[in-house]
Amino acid sequence: MLARAIPASEPPWRSPPATTLSASHKEPPVPVTDQPILADLHAFVQRCPSLLVLTGAGISTDSGIPGYRDAHGNWQRTPPVQAQDFFRSHAVRQRYWARSMLGWPVLANATPNAAHFALAQLQAAGYVRRLVTQNVDGLHQRAGSTGVIELHGHVGSVICLQCGTRRPRASLQAQLETDNPELAELRALPASDGDAHLELASFEAVRIPACGHCGGVLKPDVVFFGESVPRERVDAAMQALESSDALLVIGSSLTVFSGYRFCLAAGKLGKPVAAINLGQTRADGLLALKADVSCAAALVDLAGRLGVG
Repeated sequence: MLARAIPASEPPWRSPPATTLSASHKEPPVPVTDQPILADLHAFVQRCPSLLVLTGAGISTDSGIPGYRDAHGNWQRTPPVQAQDFFRSHAVRQRYWARSMLGWPVLANATPNAAHFALAQLQAAGYVRRLVTQNVDGLHQRAGSTGVIELHGHVGSVICLQCGTRRPRASLQAQLETDNPELAELRALPASDGDAHLELASFEAVRIPACGHCGGVLKPDVVFFGESVPRERVDAAMQALESSDALLVIGSSLTVFSGYRFCLAAGKLGKPVAAINLGQTRADGLLALKADVSCAAALVDLAGRLGVG
């Protein structure tokens, strides 16, 4: 028998409340648009009107998809699966797919938020030369952004590690739910890659589908922790950086090297780096400007000041 992961009496997961900046605890909240840093961000983009934009999990939190880390860069829940563990162990794959079965619907049902739409408008107006994302949720494309470089792939498809055949993640979800009816009764805290925080006494009863063509091992078509980002994606992003005026990081702590490398490269190229992120980033010491406000508030404000949308 599979044990319930979260007691039924506990409320279902909800996205965290939006952060409100205030001058002091005795004064009324200051509207985000009154923050001087947003005027500085506007000036930065006016000076550097052709941007390479790099986004992370923080841009999707207003869509109900929680990020990996807190404001200090620490894990908010169980760390995600490591690539080598997934490849080597059937038990790890059972654990992963059990968690994914419960977490994936959050990504599948998510819709773009104001930050995604504002960024698409900025791209259409010519301010974004190229958009690179660490996210696997596909929300940028659904908001209208084009030519998106998905560093870590897309959670909407699954690939066979033996024959390379791909299939839609939605079809796999239906099979997982049919084969594991006990799991459907559980609730778990989702994460930005479609994984979820789920701890059971044992995952031995979890049934996971095999490739319908060769019987091989199936994996979400995303870059797991411990895997390398495909070289062609990195090269495309670096080429875009070379032809851009500056790098703008949005909603990423830059803790993992896959994103941080672009800050280092920008420094070597003599291009300024700015960031919109709630909390610290690995590149704080390299930044020309840091807007510690929500992604949606900053981007909507920026689009308004630039007369976009």
